[in-house]
Amino acid sequence: QVQLVESGGGLVQPGGSLRLSCAASGSIFDINVMGWYRRSPGKKRELVATINSDGSTNYAESVKGRFTISRDNAKNTVDLQMNGLTYEDTAVYYCNTELLLTGAGLYDDYWGQGTQVTVSS
Repeated sequence: QVQLVESGGGLVQPGGSLRLSCAASGSIFDINVMGWYRRSPGKKRELVATINSDGSTNYAESVKGRFTISRDNAKNTVDLQMNGLTYEDTAVYYCNTELLLTGAGLYDDYWGQGTQVTVSS
């Protein structure tokens, strides 16, 4: 079994900052990609940022220059530092990992429960 536990969401004013964290635990043999997605009201879930095991990153155009994703391979954690938040960043943010369970033959996707980020004055 795998658990992804997210933390760090909340209410912030426009222009403010938040840091999201996600920790993966369980019988994990290896983690390939870790990332963050979000779903705004009335919209489909969209990619925010991903980071590979080698540290290479990918960002949605809308967050480039404002958000920074990082990971700690030893702790199986991934963080998302969000600066310059705008109303359009309001969403539920989901942690995602592609990982290999101990004894498994294939990598699989796992999702966190989501954490609410609300940008409001």
